[in-house]
Amino acid sequence: MKKSLLVLSGVLAISAALTGCGSKSEDKPAETSGGAATSSTKAPVTIKVQGWYTEAQGNWNKTVEAYTATHPNVKVVYESMSEKGDSQEGMKKLDLLAASGEQMDVVMYSSASDFAQRVGAGILEPLDEYLKKDNIVVKDEYKLDPVVNGKYYALPGKMIEWFVLLNKDKLDAAKLPVPTEWTWNDYAEYAKKMTSGEGAAKQYGSYFHNWKDYALLGLNNNMENPYLVKSDGTENIDNPQVRFSLNLRNQLENVDKTSVPYAEVVSQKMAYRDVFYAGKTAMLATGNWMVGELSQNAKFNTVFAPYPKYDAKDTNGLTEVGADFMGVAANSKNKQAAYDFVKWYTTEGIQTQGLFFSGWKKADINKNVDAILASGKPDQVKFIDKTSLLATLKVNKATKLVVPPTYALQQEKEYLTQVELYLTGKQDLDKTIATAKTKIEDIRKSNAK
Repeated sequence: MKKSLLVLSGVLAISAALTGCGSKSEDKPAETSGGAATSSTKAPVTIKVQGWYTEAQGNWNKTVEAYTATHPNVKVVYESMSEKGDSQEGMKKLDLLAASGEQMDVVMYSSASDFAQRVGAGILEPLDEYLKKDNIVVKDEYKLDPVVNGKYYALPGKMIEWFVLLNKDKLDAAKLPVPTEWTWNDYAEYAKKMTSGEGAAKQYGSYFHNWKDYALLGLNNNMENPYLVKSDGTENIDNPQVRFSLNLRNQLENVDKTSVPYAEVVSQKMAYRDVFYAGKTAMLATGNWMVGELSQNAKFNTVFAPYPKYDAKDTNGLTEVGADFMGVAANSKNKQAAYDFVKWYTTEGIQTQGLFFSGWKKADINKNVDAILASGKPDQVKFIDKTSLLATLKVNKATKLVVPPTYALQQEKEYLTQVELYLTGKQDLDKTIATAKTKIEDIRKSNAK
C-alpha cells in the first residue's frame, strides 16, 4: 500500500508539471457485483466512465444510450475531467480521484507513457482473467498490443495514426499538388512556398506543437523503436533520426522562418487546432482524431497527405501509432460491468460513437469514415476531401507500439526541457543530445535500484 501511494504521489507531481509546460489489486477479478465467473451483471449497477473528452468531442450521450439499450441492468454515467477537453488536465484530475478513493470504474489514458505510469501506481485492474474467460487474444483481436510485463491492464480505444492536414486553398495558391508520398525535406519545401506575410499577419507554412511527438519527427516512422526510449528504458535519442528531427525544426522555425517559432507556441499558449482553423498555418502534422473534429469545425477546404518519410527509401505512410488506453479501475466495485463496457466500446462502441478510428481488426475503414462524416455538420463536412483522406488512411502503416517503462513521463519531461533550450537558442544540438541522454539514463538507473 505504501509503495503504491508513493508511486501515485509521483504520478501527481509529474501530471502537474506536464500541465504547466488505490492500492494494488490482486491479479484475478474481484467477485463483487459479479466476477469473471458470471457473464453479465446480476443486479442493476451504475458505472462511471471517466475521461477528458467533452460531449462535443466524444458524443458520449449517444454512445451510452446505444450500450444501455442492450444492457438494461447497467447505468453508464460519463464524467469529463476537463471542461476544455484537455487530456493532461484530465489525467491530473483522474489521479486526484484515485488518490481520494472516489468511485472509478472505467478510466481512459491518452498515451502509452501516461498509461504505463498508472499501471505502476496500481490504479488499473489486470484484465487477463476476464479476457481468458471470453477467449480474447488481444494481439489477434486488436491492431495494437498494449501488454505491460506480460499482463493486460487496458484495451485500445480509438487508434491514433498520424498524417498531415493541408489547407487546400493555400496549396492551390502555391500551385502545389496534394502529396501522396513525400519526405520531411519535401515538407520543408512546401512550408517555404506556403509562407506569406509579415508580423502579426504572417501566415506560416508549418506548425509544430510542444508535445514530444514534434521533437521526434524523423523517429516517429522508425518501425521498431519510434520512441525516445526503448521498451527497457534505455535512451533512444543519440541517433541520426532524432538529430535530424531537431535540426529540421530549428531550420524551419529559426532559419527559414516558415514554421511558427517554439517561443510563440509556448508564450502564447497556442492551441494547435485553433492555429490551423484560423489559417495561421497551411500544414499541420497531427493524429486522425482530427477528422471527427474537422467534421464539426472545418472552415476551408482541407486535404490529407501521408506522414512524411525520414528517408526517401522508407515505406510510404509509416507512422507512429497510439491509442486511448481504456481500463478498469482497481478500486471499482463493479469490475465485471466495467470490463463489459470496455470490451463493447473498444469493438462495436467506437463505430457507434462515430468520431474516432477503431483499433479493432474487424472494423471497416470505409464504414468508419462514413460514420464520422455522418456525425458531422453538413456545412463543415463539405470542406473535408474524402478522396485524399481515404487514400491516406489506406496507405498508413503503423509502427510498433512501445509501452514504455512506468517512469517514462519523467524521461519525456527531461528530454523536452533540453529541446526547449535548443529551439530557443540557449544551447547547441550536440549539448542538447548529450545532456538529454545523460538525464534519461540517470532516471532509468535510479528506477532500477
